[in-house]
Amino acid sequence: MDSNKITEIFYIIDEFCKEFETAKAGHVLQKEVSKNTRNRKFKLNDSEVMTILVLFHLGGHRCLKHFYVNYVQKHLTREFPETVSYNRFVELQQKAIMPLCCFLQMTCLGKCTGISFIDSTPLRVCHIKRERQNKVFKGIATKGQCSLGWFFGLKLHIIINDKGEILTFLLTPGNVDDREPLKSKRFHEKIFGKLVGDKGYIGQDLFENLFIDGIHLITKIRKNMKNSLMHISDKILLRKRALIECVNDELKNICQIEHTRHRSFENFLSNLISGLIAYSFLEK
Repeated sequence: MDSNKITEIFYIIDEFCKEFETAKAGHVLQKEVSKNTRNRKFKLNDSEVMTILVLFHLGGHRCLKHFYVNYVQKHLTREFPETVSYNRFVELQQKAIMPLCCFLQMTCLGKCTGISFIDSTPLRVCHIKRERQNKVFKGIATKGQCSLGWFFGLKLHIIINDKGEILTFLLTPGNVDDREPLKSKRFHEKIFGKLVGDKGYIGQDLFENLFIDGIHLITKIRKNMKNSLMHISDKILLRKRALIECVNDELKNICQIEHTRHRSFENFLSNLISGLIAYSFLEK
């Protein structure tokens, strides 16, 4: 990756981390520290850890350990002169979850333009035949069904605008219905205008509730449903619904938000959030 691009990403993240630490001061409970407790400064601060995670998702790598050991510690010594062991980096990765979430919410999400698209995509945590052997996501992941069949994992619900920018997202167990997140006003409080979805979002009560909130839900009809008149502009928007399928494809195949090698739920969250951040840095 270009050195100027790395510097640009680090500058944006570092400026946010400085403001985040200033805003966090005085609002965090402090543990009682004894006189014999060591209070050493971390070799890698949060902004450096966040930058490395974003670069991992932008570089097309599949294994974080291989990327950190064989690329960061060998070829990015000028950008990151003081690195730690991989095991220590994994610990710092969990520590950076909170600033990662805040950075995504405050910096990387787009603005609603009046035309939005909604869809859900499965995040498999293991093969469906090994669901009872998985201990990392015990009590969190569930068996669900999508257009490609049964899976074991979680669901990522996203809403994007007509530019492909992510407006909001929500993580649910795999057996949650696609319409369930829309019943919560917090999920679509920033959305207005027309919202285009697939046939999984069909529901008279859902349509009426969203219409009261200023959202016009547009979906295709099933074969056993009566045909209804639809404006030509709405039909054109339904043809453009493939845009969100392209976003899901980039999130999984370029930003690598889905893999089955997680050893803790915290690392799964940091991988997902940093992947969504990396998507915002892709050229559109």
